[in-house]
Amino acid sequence: MEYPEFKGKTAMASGGASGMALLFLQKMAAEGANVVLVDVNAEAVEAAAEDIRKKGGNAIAVQADVRKYADLERAAKLAVEKFGRIDYLMNAAGGSSQRIWKQSGGFINCTPESIEWGIDVNLKGAVLFTRAVLGQMFEQHYGVIINMGSIDGVTGAMGIDYTAAKCGMIGLSQGTANYGADHGVRSVCISPGPVLTRAAMANMRTLLGRAAEVEEVVNLILYVCSDKGAFITGCNYLIDGGRSCAASRF
Repeated sequence: MEYPEFKGKTAMASGGASGMALLFLQKMAAEGANVVLVDVNAEAVEAAAEDIRKKGGNAIAVQADVRKYADLERAAKLAVEKFGRIDYLMNAAGGSSQRIWKQSGGFINCTPESIEWGIDVNLKGAVLFTRAVLGQMFEQHYGVIINMGSIDGVTGAMGIDYTAAKCGMIGLSQGTANYGADHGVRSVCISPGPVLTRAAMANMRTLLGRAAEVEEVVNLILYVCSDKGAFITGCNYLIDGGRSCAASRF
């Protein structure tokens, strides 16, 4: 599917050096959008932006920690200075604190530091980045903010801080949709089930018997951002292969 309306627009994403965020920006660039890759890993995000530029796209890289508002404000200002506007923001930075901090034994054995990291990166960063771009979107009277949730934010999971943060992404999307409606700003939460961003995701069961390809989730995000999705705001889209309704089968 082609989206000519993306040409000349500007898309940003946190966690932009890899995974769904990177593919989203790559596809946006291929449609003629300017893209801003934001990631905590300076080397990886610059390499990803350079790859887009080599393929003819307009891309800049910004090293930023989503837990720090000053970093996100700087990223937003750079986007406007370089491209004149911010049309799409994908809040995608995050991950399981227990996996990333290599902690086992369940939530009661997690350190307070890892729990704070989980809430800050998975939720607070999205709130702060939304704050950093909304002024520009209001000025343009146009914008779409995509918040990456998770099936765990709907059904619950043993990683309590992750579940709480991803549930919060639904509330963030609803609140932003209400706040932005009079200014032409939409906001939607996308909550995937298992996605093949990591090989281990293939082990999570779904009604369809497989995990999602990254492109399947990104294609939904592109549709929501496009003119075809212009009536979509304030909702949570589950794209989980039926996992959320299959508890009695697994």
